[in-house]
Amino acid sequence: MSSRSGWRTGVALLVLSVVPLTAGALRLLQVFGGPDVLPHDDRFTAGFPVALVLHIVGAAVFALVGILQLVPAFRRRHWTWHRRAGRVLAVTGLLVAGSAIWLTLFYAAQPGTGLLLFAFRIVVAPATIAFIVLGFTAIRRRDVAAHRAWMIRAYALGLGAGTQVFTEGFGEAFFGTGEVAGDLAKGIAWVINLAVAEWAIRRSPSPARELVRA
Repeated sequence: MSSRSGWRTGVALLVLSVVPLTAGALRLLQVFGGPDVLPHDDRFTAGFPVALVLHIVGAAVFALVGILQLVPAFRRRHWTWHRRAGRVLAVTGLLVAGSAIWLTLFYAAQPGTGLLLFAFRIVVAPATIAFIVLGFTAIRRRDVAAHRAWMIRAYALGLGAGTQVFTEGFGEAFFGTGEVAGDLAKGIAWVINLAVAEWAIRRSPSPARELVRA
């Protein structure tokens, strides 16, 4: 991947992150007593929603740090930063996935969603955890290619909310209306992201031998 195309990928990922990050920031403002810019959500009024706050903050760090991790030119020039930021990315990724499981299991479902979206979420969140753990164990044994592949997959799942902005927008034309159609439009976003991740992994050249210190 050329330096220019790598930065284009970074910009595309940033654009994909803008809407969910903005929505998350506005929701945090509501939680901390700010104006109700977004529609009020009664699910988070009984006590302070710790899991929601952790999920939003973790997702913001995961999305933004992950962009620089995936730009080859930046990674090559700032290898020490890459290693340190990678630890932050792993921790926040686990935090995002863990809080997603908590929100799915212990909070009421979002109005208009059903069992299909519940099933998607209860598969995607543990899969994200598994991918991060596999990526960590791969780099511990100096397997750069496997590490990169697993972390790309984890990042792709973590960025599902960004793609859902588009799949929900076009979902009605393909799936119709109703609870199941809406759930399917959301769920297909994770499928698309994983498919793009696999394509990116396979088109990338095998990484050159690198000195990797644990």
